[in-house]
Formats: sequence, structure tokens, C-alpha cells
Amino acid sequence: MNNAVASPLVAVLGGGAAGFFGAIACAEANPNVPVILLEKTGKLLAKVRISGGGRCNVTHACDTPAQLAAHYPRGSKQLKAAFQQFGVAETIAWFAKRGVALKTEVDGRMFPTTDSSETIARALEDAARQAGVRILTNTSVDKIEPSTDGSFELVLSGSGAAQLGGGKLRVSRLLVATGGNPKSTNYDWLRALGHTITEPVPSLFTFNIPQSPLSELMGVSVPHARVVLAGEKLHYEGPLLVTHWGVSGPAVLKLSAWGARRLHELGYVGTALISWVPSFTDETLRTWLQEFRQENGKKTVASNPQFGLPQRLWRNLTEQAGIAADTRWSDLPAKSQNRLLELLLRTSLAVRGKTTYKEEFVTCGGISLPEVDLKTMASRRIPNLHFAGEVLDIDGITGGFNFQAAWTTGFLAGQAMAKENEG
Repeated sequence: MNNAVASPLVAVLGGGAAGFFGAIACAEANPNVPVILLEKTGKLLAKVRISGGGRCNVTHACDTPAQLAAHYPRGSKQLKAAFQQFGVAETIAWFAKRGVALKTEVDGRMFPTTDSSETIARALEDAARQAGVRILTNTSVDKIEPSTDGSFELVLSGSGAAQLGGGKLRVSRLLVATGGNPKSTNYDWLRALGHTITEPVPSLFTFNIPQSPLSELMGVSVPHARVVLAGEKLHYEGPLLVTHWGVSGPAVLKLSAWGARRLHELGYVGTALISWVPSFTDETLRTWLQEFRQENGKKTVASNPQFGLPQRLWRNLTEQAGIAADTRWSDLPAKSQNRLLELLLRTSLAVRGKTTYKEEFVTCGGISLPEVDLKTMASRRIPNLHFAGEVLDIDGITGGFNFQAAWTTGFLAGQAMAKENEG
């Protein structure tokens, strides 16, 4: 049955952050254009609700578009102009206008002052409702058929198809904001439209260390460590957390983002070298230790943690170095001292796999960026087709950057579609 809905009609595919932002931006910019948002599942804004441990890391405090763009392993260069149009300041203002104040934490992450992701989800749902966006859940788009007049015929299934009076819907503009997906075949419907897909691989994951010498330290964290992937030009500094399966924390997650493709090629097998004292070099650490021994010779090594390291971690490192519990600094053998220095600078961990960080799966890959006009998020191959969010080959490190990309690309796509429909 062909449901002849009059143009102009804008359809948005995907009920996540980018989809909602795009739908709202379009409807607010041009109230005369009907906007319909189609979500294949029964849940709206699912990732918004679970992100940041239920607090929703909305964005990250960055002073300039260039500073912001530097946090994207994929899309950094292309996003600079987009962030000039809609960046962190615009995001803060957008939510403030809707009664949602954001706060900045010490590490730059920004959250709603309520510390509740529901605050963000409700703001988006309320804004969509007030702008007149029609939202249909449990509605799948099984096929997209471009027409010669520049419109699209969507073949639908699910409860939304019945509400629209049939299995087909004709729209004048289309925004695809369906998110990232780990399976390449799930992009086949976009390949069928003529777009190139950069193969998806996981990003933002933790390291599995089955034979970890730190296995007894689950829950121990350090505020500043350096993680290096041996033999590769991959390293990152930041907080690190020891888990029951290996290591996690921002230092590991950010390294996994920058090294997503290389780690995939390696089969997630390699050696991670952890420096617990990243401000030291071999030379400066040895000099420090010699001076410390002269002044603290009577103190026992194992029971006096240094560099602000947790007691449990320090004791573990001394045990790995073969230092007895009652050994004093003045009696420390050269061999044990050298081993301790090595462990402080380069604790070696055999990585044998990865684990998704919480439920926040992020992919590296998607619609190839050269095929998209990043000023409008419009397809360079198919008229009146736009993209936003993680369906694009854009991903940021942890810290609110992926949501900022969703707000930015969704807003620019929505604005562009509204202007296109003015004529």
C-alpha cells in the first residue's frame, strides 16, 4: 500500500542523540516542515540514558574548535569547520535555553548539574514534542528507494507502519542517524544507496590481561599513568584502573580509540607497558632513588609507598621485584633495585583480548567522510540525503566527545534540511 504523504516531509532515522538533535533543529528552524522520527526499537535515547554511569557526559570543556577537534581519532580535520558553527559553547547554550544547566568537572567533562541522564533525555524529548516532531518507535525502515524527483520512498514495517496507514512513506528529505554498528553487513543498506563504508571496528575498549601480575589488585586506581603499546607508536597518559579482567580507565580507553584499527589488525594481542611514574625517565628516576636511599636508608621498602602510589600497588611491585617485606632501603640489592625501577617505568602486561567499556559501545568506521559535505552533513552522492552521529566515520575519545559530535552533526543536518525545504 502506498501512503501518499505530501512533500515536504522530513524523516529522521534513529532515536538517539544525533537523530533527536537533527529532528529538533529542523522542526525549530522551519515550523512549516513536518518532521517524523523513526526508531526501530522501543527505546528512545538509550545511549544517552546509560552514558557516564547514568549521569550523561554531555560534552567537554574546550576553548576553541581546533582544541575540540583534536580529540577525534577519526574526523578531527573535517570537524574543525563544523565545530565553528556549533561547538561546546553552542551546546551549553542550547541546553541552558531549555532549563538544563551543565557543570564542568576537574578533568573537563561536562554533566548536567542534576547528575542525571534523565535530565538530558527529558530535555530532548520535550524539545522534540514542542517543536512538533512526530516520533514513532518499533518502526523499521526495511528499504530506501530514491526517486528521480529527489524524494525517497521508505518501505516500513512494525507498529509505525500501521499508524501511518501503510508500509510505505514518501519523504522529501532524509536524515540517517542510526548510530554505529560492529557488523559490516549492517551497513549494506547504505552501500546499496551508493555510499562507501569504512569498515567498522571497535573503539573505546579495555584490555584483557588473563595472566596479569596485578590480578589481586582489582579496584586499585592511579590518577596518572602512561600506557604504551610495545612496538607501536601508540601511547596515552591518564587515570588507570586495575580490573578483575585486566586494565581500564581513561588512559586505556583513549589509547584504544587512537589505536582502534591497529589493535584490530593485531587481533587485540600485544604487550602493554605501564609507567606508574610518567613524569620520570630512566635517568631521573635512578637519580631520585639514589638520593632517597641516602636519606631514608632505615625505612623498609615495601611498607613505604612512594610517588603517591596506592599501598597495595606498591607492595605488589616490590614483590614482583623480589624484595622481601623486611628489606630496608640501605640493604636493597642492586638487582632488586633495577627490577623495581623497571617495573615503575615499564610494567609489562600481556594483552589477550578486549572488553567493551560498560555498555557504551563505540565504533570506528561508517560512512566515508569524503562522501559527505561536513558543513551540512549532506551526501555528496545522493541529493536530499543527510547523515549525523556515529553512522559517520567519526569517533572521539572518552570524555563527552562522541555526544558533542552527535549534537554538532545533528544540528547542522537539521538546519540544512530546513533551509532546503524553504523553497
